[in-house]
Amino acid sequence: MTLHLDLLRHGETELSGGLRGSLDDALTETGWAQMRAAVLSQGPWDRLVSSPLQRCARFAHELGERLALPVTLEKDLQELHFGAWEGQSAAELMKTDAQALGLFWADPYAFTPPDGEPVADFSARVLAAVARLQAAYAGERVLLISHGGVMRLLLAQARGLPREQLLGVEVGHGALFSLSVDADGVLREVI
Repeated sequence: MTLHLDLLRHGETELSGGLRGSLDDALTETGWAQMRAAVLSQGPWDRLVSSPLQRCARFAHELGERLALPVTLEKDLQELHFGAWEGQSAAELMKTDAQALGLFWADPYAFTPPDGEPVADFSARVLAAVARLQAAYAGERVLLISHGGVMRLLLAQARGLPREQLLGVEVGHGALFSLSVDADGVLREVI
């Protein structure tokens, strides 16, 4: 059976504008509004699954309570850990580490930020989490509340994009996309 997986990116955070990764920023009022607007007239869902970082989990718990749905936190759906680059913006990195940033943007699988998580490892953990969701909830419609990197990875897979195009996938704050996940793990975007 197929899993219907709706992907929701967290809204704007208090310290937006940089590589947030593992940093646990809170949502702004605008961020809350972006997420609430994104799910208005959507669903219905059978359950909610969220990254444990508060910019995702707090909204998941609020929505779960409002819709009387179970909420599961899944640590493997956290954002890529950017290592020494966490908290820095691309503009800041252009001043201090432009060559490395260029290598990362050109092919994030081939270059890892200093002390960061390799994108291949990130991809493996995210796809393994999605496979677990498919096995556990096949036939259901699940709202996954997560991060830009997680969503870029899943959308790039569903769209069959080459790995060098991963960072070119557009995913704004509060963006909502839909995927199907077949029993064999194949991801397809539902438009």
